[in-house]
Amino acid sequence: MTREVGVIVELARGGAVDRNLRADMPPSIASGRVVLDHLPGDEIGSLGPPRAGQVVMSVLSPEALARDRDEVRHSVVETDTGDEPPVINVEAAEYLREDELTAVLEAADLANRTVILRVLADA
Repeated sequence: MTREVGVIVELARGGAVDRNLRADMPPSIASGRVVLDHLPGDEIGSLGPPRAGQVVMSVLSPEALARDRDEVRHSVVETDTGDEPPVINVEAAEYLREDELTAVLEAADLANRTVILRVLADA
């Protein structure tokens, strides 16, 4: 069974990813399966550690999400986070593409839980 919202993307309001998603919205966001949570960044537009959830995976860039789908699935499905949602940190990004979001969305569907994808800084 798929959840209505599978992935919450936490990103800095007005950052590169935010601007690029507004200009070219991937289908998973347009459909509502992936939602955006615009957060205030620090003085340079970066986000700190998540306030909710448990980090189960960190990647340098979002390209790793599509490239390492098995690792994404394993991290989300196999890690016991209790009542906390699993969090995947992306160290830096300029774009989030549909294949990258789909990798996380597939893992969320397999685990039957919502996953937080947190973009920490602009690339």
